[in-house]
Amino acid sequence: MDPTERTSGPPTSSPTRMRARTPDDIAAFVPLSLGFVPQRSVVMLGVGSGGMSARVDLPHDPDDVDDVVEALLRPALRNGVREVVVVVYDDDTTVADEAAWSVHEEFTAAGIHVHEVLRVHDEHWFAVLPGAPLAAYQGVPFTLAEHPFTAQGVFDGRVTHASREALRDTLAPDVDAARAVEPHLAAATVLPAGALADLLRRHREPGTTFSRADLAAAAVTVTSGARRDEAWVTLTRGEARRAVDLWSDAVRRLPPSHVAGAAAVLAFAAWLVGDGALSWCAVDRCRDVEPTHSLASLVAQLLDSATSPDLWEELRPRLGSTADPAA
Repeated sequence: MDPTERTSGPPTSSPTRMRARTPDDIAAFVPLSLGFVPQRSVVMLGVGSGGMSARVDLPHDPDDVDDVVEALLRPALRNGVREVVVVVYDDDTTVADEAAWSVHEEFTAAGIHVHEVLRVHDEHWFAVLPGAPLAAYQGVPFTLAEHPFTAQGVFDGRVTHASREALRDTLAPDVDAARAVEPHLAAATVLPAGALADLLRRHREPGTTFSRADLAAAAVTVTSGARRDEAWVTLTRGEARRAVDLWSDAVRRLPPSHVAGAAAVLAFAAWLVGDGALSWCAVDRCRDVEPTHSLASLVAQLLDSATSPDLWEELRPRLGSTADPAA
């Protein structure tokens, strides 16, 4: 089962607030919240809790449903969520039904009010809880592309990918670009103290991407713990979206030999934005080549514990001073 993917709060672009009032609205809102259309998943949406959402893979074995409940209940309790909506993405299977009812029962027992439980499959939503019209249990069709939330998301600049795999593919290496950077990497040296922060600021503020020489310099510098701190410890939520754009481009253009540090910084920036799904993808990209990377491990802990990026200003002094030197 994948770790919990979590988002908290609106993107830094401050999109128009969306209020999900109907099952159609809920089915349309989930992909916008996660950044991709879930498959075989259980999704929890916090109601009135800063926009928190969490997703876990739906297991194949009904005996593993308790793990799903724990993975969703833990972040809900940690973040003080008192009301939720739950959406199960799957066809009509025993596991989907067991997961839906188990989440409902355990959340209710924990004092969290479950407003609605839906199952979504093949552009239909299905009611789960008692009291809905008969047609709702047979499946109500909806078209995601035509829903007003989808149009609003496009207007706000939100990108919703067709699947988690499609989101992960946005960080796939560009072989030709990586090959073009390799000569610069061979000649690059670690930047002196303060120089990486200046370099990042020069690109982040206007929203530009690294030149090949700048990318090589940044890549070799973020392999060093003390210098890498300049890329993440001082980052603010207001700067994080452009940092995500900058480091996403860097990750695509770097060869495997130099991508780990950049991917770890991207993972942190994506967490700070509130994009848990992208953050996990960046953690995975880093760990593919450096499984024990300390900054990636730190970000994974933030994600696994469902730590809200709203707490970053409180966490910064502790993490900045006590993190592993390699972080």
